[in-house]
Amino acid sequence: MNVKTMPVVELEAKDLPAHCPNPAMTLWSSHPRVFLDFDHEGTAKCPYCGTHYRLAPGVAFKHH
Repeated sequence: MNVKTMPVVELEAKDLPAHCPNPAMTLWSSHPRVFLDFDHEGTAKCPYCGTHYRLAPGVAFKHH
């Protein structure tokens, strides 16, 4: 059985705040928009479709 792996979407500072579905996704595969919560390693996973996101090297988010 083949396991389909989800691609990793790398995000730049201009893409923040990040959400899924992202603008590159096709309309037919849309789900409700969810803003992503990144962990300390700079990665996040969409709870709807499982797409993995990561911040590009050097990108840091600001905390309030």
